[in-house]
Amino acid sequence: MGYHEGVGRLLDSYLAVPEGEPVRLAKRTSNLFRSRSGSTRPGLDVSGLTGVIDIDPERRTADVAGMCTYEDLVAATLPHGLTPLVVPQLKTITLGGAVTGLGIESTSFRNGLPHESMLELDVLTGAGEVVTASPEGEHADLFRGFPNSYGSLGYATRLRIELEPVRSRVALRHYRFGDLGELLDAVGRIVASREWEGQPVDYLDGVVFTADESYLALGRRSDEAGATSDYTKDRIYYRSIQHDVATPKHDLLTTHDYLWRWDTDWFWCSRAFGAQNPRLRRVWPRRLLRSSVYWRLVALDHRFGIADRIEARNGRPPRERVVQDVEIPLERTEEFLRWFLDEVPIEPIWLCPLRLREVPGDPLASLGQPWSLYPLRRGETYVNVGFWSTVPATPGEPGATNRRIEAAVGALGGHKSLYSDSYYDEDTFDRLYGGAELADLKERYDPKARLLDLYSKAVRRR
Repeated sequence: MGYHEGVGRLLDSYLAVPEGEPVRLAKRTSNLFRSRSGSTRPGLDVSGLTGVIDIDPERRTADVAGMCTYEDLVAATLPHGLTPLVVPQLKTITLGGAVTGLGIESTSFRNGLPHESMLELDVLTGAGEVVTASPEGEHADLFRGFPNSYGSLGYATRLRIELEPVRSRVALRHYRFGDLGELLDAVGRIVASREWEGQPVDYLDGVVFTADESYLALGRRSDEAGATSDYTKDRIYYRSIQHDVATPKHDLLTTHDYLWRWDTDWFWCSRAFGAQNPRLRRVWPRRLLRSSVYWRLVALDHRFGIADRIEARNGRPPRERVVQDVEIPLERTEEFLRWFLDEVPIEPIWLCPLRLREVPGDPLASLGQPWSLYPLRRGETYVNVGFWSTVPATPGEPGATNRRIEAAVGALGGHKSLYSDSYYDEDTFDRLYGGAELADLKERYDPKARLLDLYSKAVRRR
């Protein structure tokens, strides 16, 4: 099916949704971690919007259908020696999903977030129209407001994005730090210079195991010869980072395997399913060692309450899900990490530095906060802190730990992604996530409120 046929099928399904019924996607999978209640009626048919439409290797651009996964997108671009500017860590994240929600990875310290590589996009709005939005022109307001809107303004049907050249391999250096302040000082210097100890740094992320053991993983594009590591079966990537000597630990991966290094074990979350147990891993099929499988297991647990039943049988209270990514200004990140390590029993923790992209000639270059609903400031370095696990629930206080984290993030001038559970009151939410701008956009692009508003999606979980 071609792109235009896919759009036709999408529009037909929109017209089939009864008046007064919220319009939703008819997707069988999702990378969101917030439960949702609401209608069980059929949603929008996006089955014809899952592929790569066109790649222009000379201009280094790609036209991509909104529901195309990054796994399929990378498979199409790598043969040209190109990748998207930011490739989120999990294979089944879609390009449209990364733009309307969260997407981040180890190139974000130089390339920002996925929506910053957009040149234009087609959006099915709440009014049932497909419009083309770009940085300038009639729908420039939608272009700026679409990131972080999570379907409250519409759904991307096509995106034109920039690509960047890569090499066949990524050479890694893993540096161990015994002090969080020293690690974050190194982050600041690498972000500023894009090099470390005389070598370029093209990829940068990190892992905190304890306050006394943390690592930065520095990647460099390379065509060097030699054996490459394989973390798609018996070996586990995040464990390979650890070492106990002062000198860096070196590794070499194919570019393909580097991009998906976190997917095999869903970072480290596969341990919750026993997938890191050597005996079980030995018989676990390689094709099922991937994030999409673990996500389905999580969905089954949520549906049947398996984990809480096990806790109850052992005389323990239910557990609260704490699955979040937050962005903290670099100068306040040590403070947040020390608070978190003292107060929240979750480890390891992922670190991913980021800055909004700065490109000469960018029509949005003059704007200090260019993305209406994504309150990050130009010229400031942030560190995305990711933590994904559960903690003992506090009786009578739903979301107690998540609420404390929200308060800590806000006190430090940070920002929280909305792909998981949120507990903000409506006034605070509007202040943090572009309430006035969003109201204007809703009035223009969804005048009959066919799409759920952002607060209903993110906090009320409808």
